Amino acid sequence: MSGVQEPLEIKFRLFDGSDIGPKKYAPATSVATLKESIIAQWPKVLLIQNSSTKWCLMTGKENGPRTVNDLKLINAGKILENNRTLADCRSPMYEFSGVTTMHVVVRPPSSERGTEKKVLSKPKENKCGCSIL
Repeated sequence: MSGVQEPLEIKFRLFDGSDIGPKKYAPATSVATLKESIIAQWPKVLLIQNSSTKWCLMTGKENGPRTVNDLKLINAGKILENNRTLADCRSPMYEFSGVTTMHVVVRPPSSERGTEKKVLSKPKENKCGCSIL
């Protein structure tokens, strides 16, 4: 086997079911570079299904990722770390072959994460109206 590694063809599946790609990447490409590519190609509009059968359009730039830390990439059930390369992410049980689909998870904006922590840190109130006779 030669020392030259073939480029990997990868597409990224977004939370609304749409895809970015496929596009070819060198095995030496870092996960952070993949995330930068996703941010650059993030769709301007996403179609989201709400409860029941209501659909709404969301502007992707408002609700999309702003930095590489706002994204998580999942491949073969593993969250990929920013400092690793595609070659590092290969496992003996799973090889990249053909078009590989990686799932993209967007973290909520930091302002929403901060309010979420405040809600969780409130003490629980007992709101039970039961009477024991």
